[in-house]
Amino acid sequence: MSRLCTVPLMLFALAAAPVRTADAQTAKVPNTIEQRLLACAVCHGDKGEGLNNKNEYYPRLAGKPAGYLYNQLINFRDKRREFAIMNYMVAFLSDAYLLEIANHYAKLQPPHPPPSTRAPAEELARGGKLVNEGDPARDLPACAGCHGKSLTGLEPAIPGLVGLYPPYISAQLGAWKENKRHAMQPDCMHEVVKLLTPNDIAAITAWLVAQQVPTDLRPAPAGSLTLPRECGGVSKK
Repeated sequence: MSRLCTVPLMLFALAAAPVRTADAQTAKVPNTIEQRLLACAVCHGDKGEGLNNKNEYYPRLAGKPAGYLYNQLINFRDKRREFAIMNYMVAFLSDAYLLEIANHYAKLQPPHPPPSTRAPAEELARGGKLVNEGDPARDLPACAGCHGKSLTGLEPAIPGLVGLYPPYISAQLGAWKENKRHAMQPDCMHEVVKLLTPNDIAAITAWLVAQQVPTDLRPAPAGSLTLPRECGGVSKK
């Protein structure tokens, strides 16, 4: 037998042998959503609590409205929102499976990080004013106008802003401002954030991370707010 014939046979044998072993191992693995999402847990934590250290940060998924999480997974899959590992992970997942993932994380409530009040009082005051009142002179709506008075979000698809890590907040606001993050049209976040200055973003971030997370983390009910902008993926009431 020639060497050219032997090589494919060797490769076939190497490929075939692990299949039987893999099948035996697979039979022992529980087919649960928790098991299937272990790949997500590497970055987002076992309970979707997020990750923050000196070199990297990943957002909290737990407790966010399922509609918001679902929209973000769709945005990553369809590359309106770009982050290489996320684009790869969800590239071939169906709408139904992405909704199952979103519903799973929406039900989780692990502890939040403690508040951080290291920013100067003047910066905190400026951030609080922008979050709660906006700046009418610049046609800039308050963050609370969409994310709720308690900033825990709005059903079905607007996330809470409290209990997040500062690098994540500032990075996402920066991404929207620089047109590097996109949502379904009309992209209200881009339209709002493009009005913010870098100092505004720093002040908003500082104020948000200084807030005590409320005991009741439920998002405001759908239709309980009149949104100041039309937002894709969210019905304006």
